This record gives sequence, C-alpha cells and structure tokens, in this order.
Amino acid sequence: RDWHPIGGDERDYDIPDPVDPNIIYGSGLGGRVSRWDARTGQVTDVSAWPVQNYGARPTLLAHHFNWVTPLVASRAGPPALYLGGDVIFKSLDRGDHWAVISPDLTGKQRNAQRCVDDIAIPDAMACGYGTIISVEPSPHSAAEIWAGSDTGLISITRDGGANWTQTTLPGIQPWTKIASIDLSALDPATAYAAADGHRIDDFSPHVFRTHDGGKSWTEVTRGLPAGQAVTAVRADPVRPGLLYAGNETGVFVSFDDGDNWQPLQQNLPTAWARDLLVHGDDLIAATQGRAIWVLGDLALLRQLQAGTSAEAAHLFVPAPTVRVRFNNNHDTPLAPETPVGENPPDGAVIDYWLGSGLSGPVTLEIRDSSGAVVRRFSSADAPEQLPADRYFAAEYVKPRPVLGGTPGAHRWVWDLRRPRPKAVEYNYSIAAVWGLDTPLDPRGQLVEPGRYTATLTASGQQQQVSFDILPDPRVQNADYHAAREFSESLYAPMEIAWRGYAEQEAVRKQLDQRIAQIHDPAVLAEAKALRAGLEPSKVPNSGFNGESGTLAALETSAESSDAAPTAALRSTAAETIAQLNADWAAWQQVKSGQLAQLNARLQSLGLQPIVIPPEAELIVGEGGGGVELP
Repeated sequence: RDWHPIGGDERDYDIPDPVDPNIIYGSGLGGRVSRWDARTGQVTDVSAWPVQNYGARPTLLAHHFNWVTPLVASRAGPPALYLGGDVIFKSLDRGDHWAVISPDLTGKQRNAQRCVDDIAIPDAMACGYGTIISVEPSPHSAAEIWAGSDTGLISITRDGGANWTQTTLPGIQPWTKIASIDLSALDPATAYAAADGHRIDDFSPHVFRTHDGGKSWTEVTRGLPAGQAVTAVRADPVRPGLLYAGNETGVFVSFDDGDNWQPLQQNLPTAWARDLLVHGDDLIAATQGRAIWVLGDLALLRQLQAGTSAEAAHLFVPAPTVRVRFNNNHDTPLAPETPVGENPPDGAVIDYWLGSGLSGPVTLEIRDSSGAVVRRFSSADAPEQLPADRYFAAEYVKPRPVLGGTPGAHRWVWDLRRPRPKAVEYNYSIAAVWGLDTPLDPRGQLVEPGRYTATLTASGQQQQVSFDILPDPRVQNADYHAAREFSESLYAPMEIAWRGYAEQEAVRKQLDQRIAQIHDPAVLAEAKALRAGLEPSKVPNSGFNGESGTLAALETSAESSDAAPTAALRSTAAETIAQLNADWAAWQQVKSGQLAQLNARLQSLGLQPIVIPPEAELIVGEGGGGVELP
C-alpha cells in the first residue's frame, strides 16, 4: 500500500554478483566498471576498456559509452556480466576478462561520409555518435540478449552474439532512446519496451509490447499521462499481463498487458521514476534525486481482479512472511531528529475487501497447521488497556488499531505472536522508534515457521486462505520448538500469579471500605490483620507481583532470540514457579480460613462480605498512561 524510501537515486548501474552477494559491481562515466568486495572493502577496476574517453569525440575512439553505462548480470545459464557501450562486452570471470560479442549496435556505418569536422544531426548516427543504453539478457536462454540504443534501435541475438538482427519500433524517430527492455519471465516470446523521445522534443509516452519475439510491436499507452515520457516498463514475473511503468512524475500499473494504465503513486513523491525492478514481492523504483523507493506486498496487486470491488467480501492471499523481529535494539532509542529509514510492516500483511450491507462484527482467525486457533481479532474488540507506566514522550506510542469492519479496503498486520500472557505489570520495550508504537513486554511468543490459515468472517460468510511463515534465513541453530515449549510453560504460572495478585487487590480494596464501617473492636482487629497480610511484598521477586515480574522478564528474554532457553532461564523459571505454587496454596488457605471467618463476622454485623470477583471481572491497576517526563 505504501512506498518506503531507502536512500540513494538512479544515476549509475549497481548490481550484485549472481553468485556471491558480498560482491557488487558498479558502472560509471566512460564505461568504468568497479568490483567491490564487502568482506575487505576493496574496489577493483575491472573496466572492459579502461581508456580515458569522457568528453572525447566518439569518432576518434575505438569505443565510447553513455553517461549512464548499462551493466547487467545474466538471468540464465553460467553467471555472466554484460556491459553496453557502442558494442556489447561480456565477462565470465567477474570482469577480469571481457570479450566483445557484438558489432556496433547504434546504427553506425563504417563507410559513412562527412564524419569529420562539424557533423549534421542526420549524419550523426551513421558516424557513430549513438550508444547502447539498455541491455536485457533473457531469463530463458543464456544465448539470447536484447539491447536498445539511444538512436532508436533494438538489437537481438539468439546465438550468444554470433548473429544480430535489428528493428525499430513503429512510429519511433531516430535519436529516441530505447530506455528499457523487459523480457517476460513467463513467456519467451513476450517483451516490452519503453521509448523516451524527449531529446527530440517528443514528450509523449511510448510503451510497446510484442508477443512474437520482436517481429511485431503494439503501442500500449492508454491511461498514461500525455506529455510525460516513459523511461521504464517492467513485467511482473508472477502474474501474466501485470505491468509497471515509470515516467517523469511517478509509477503506473496495468493489469491487462498494457491495454489500460492507472497510477500506482500512493505516497510516492512526484519524481522521475528512471528505472523499476521487481524483486520477489517488492517493486523498487529508482527516482532521479528523490531516493530509491520500495513498494512491498505485490501479492495483493497480483490477485486484484476487475470484479473484486463488487464482492461482499474478499480475502487476499498474504505473501510469505519472514519471521523477523521488528527491532532488536537493546540500547537507548534514537532521538526523534535522527534520520532513519522505514521498515516494512512487522508481521504477516493480510488484506481484505468489504462490500456494503455488512451486518455484525468482522472477525479474523489465524490457525496453525493442526487447525488450532493461535490468534483471533474482531472489529468489536475493545481497545487494549494494560497497567504500564510510560516514561517517555507520547510520540513514541500509538494506539493499537482495531480490525476494520467498514466497507472498503482494509489491511491488517498480524505480528506473528500468540495472545499476550497476563502480567501484573507490563513494561515498555527499549526498542522504541519515534512515530511508531513502542511494544509492551511481555508480548506473547512468536509462532513457529510453517503453514497457517486465515479465516475472515463477515456477515456470517467465511473465506479462508493459507500462507507461509518462513524462518529468518540469517539465523543459525534455531530451536523454535524448545523456545515455544519454554514460553508456553510460563503462561499458566503467569496467569496464576496475575490472578492471585488481582484477587488480593480486590480483597484489599473491599477491606479498606469495610474497615471504615466496622465498629466492633475484635472484628476490626481481625480485618486489619488480614489487610496487613495481603500487602504486596516489597522483597524483590517475591509475592504474586514479584513472581509475575520475574516470569514476565524470563518470557521476554526467551522471546528475544530463536535459540533454546539457557539453563539459567530454565532453573530460574523452575524456582519461581515453585515459589508461586507455594504462595498460591497459601492464598487458598487464607480464602478458606481467615477470609471465610471474617465474612461470617461481617454478615453477623449486617455488613456485606468480601467477595472475590470472577476472573472476567478482575482488574489489575488502572492501565496505560503513566507520567511523561518533562
């Protein structure tokens, strides 16, 4: 739904090595190619033609390059690099050696006349002033490569460069840039091209498609703004006919193979989207001077159909979700003025559509592979009120949203956690970010990676979709089962500690009222003695409040990583639970002994007895808020 900036802008080509992610290649002015190794930080010049040529007259050089030199990696077959100048260079060994695999592809004529002194524009192409500005290897064959020049030509080889054919797009004039070529990952005969003619005062959008390998082309621009050149068109690698285009002001999308286009701007600033890339479930836009932006969750776009908005309800299939933690910071949060990027939503992104005529609350249930409910949300849920002291500015906290139940499009982000365990007191995590919600610990355990099912219920009708939660690929030696078992072993004791404290708090409040009403000295002494015995313990980690705090801290510590709990965590938990069980047993004796005796005496005096409310009515603290620091 939203674009997220990640810094930088589109001016040069930077690509990762097809095999080693620690190696990045970059191209610069004059065809310079650099190889950077993240392990050492060293940069190696691996230019195909390392001759100073910037600003030199092309007709006097063996090779020449565009200001923005295209550098791409192979998409099929053995790893290879391709560099575009006036010809195509190819390297199979990370730039250590290069071979020329094409003739001049810009329209140069070796025997052209009038290629000295001042050259007229009509003669410039023949004299060799053009350059290759787009190179596209096929995802289906290592031998197929397409190239586009800034002279308006498209060149194709299907035998690794031994033979090339050239074509022009219908209606495109010389010196129109073939700004981008995209070969469909789904159909070897389908390709798309964007032509930019603003250098020759043609600012019209030009997007073309072919379904016969480039033999014939159809221009498809309906819906694209007039007077704004298109510089990039990319096909979605998952859904046929889903296309993305970038022009002088932003990004557009087509769901019908380019027949119709509509804006995909959202919160993207008005900027020239010079290039686009579909990476997994993300669409990446490289803008001219306004940062690189990422639009996540393409799974939603891939499922949109013309009739979706007419349905009573529609639940989209969530994209696979990687099980990561939103913030692992365990130090002082960054100050509000610190410039930072914005991460995607934390958890499984679930999109759904609700039509008009809804009745009753909307619910969303998440079940694991065994069918057990791990989380349930409802549009009728009351806002969460938890006892916690906020010791920082309010801008670090946001109200927790409620599941949307009104007509229209909705997005719900499940944080991959089970319901929050009960605790006498919750504490704000130090993992705070200005403008985002600071979580309260304990939060509830993260579910294990696996297959899950979401069930949307609206107006009595249900829809189900399944999706995957994937493990964090960076984590080594994870023991999700042991971590889950440990956390689950704390849930019941935590609820006992919470219930014991809540019951005692309810009794304390009632005793404070009754003591003011009792005039019998013996009964008054008995009530005061019971009240004193129920005072929360001030000894660290003791009493229901201390035991709840210890167990909550252990649960939070266990949730901080995917490793199995340490021996220290386990032994501390066992000791605390044993102490809790003893305190709970003692409290049961108080209820059946001292409290029952006092209630009998209160009733004999005509006073209301002390009542322990049912669990659903128990309340601990006043919940939320706290004191803001000056």
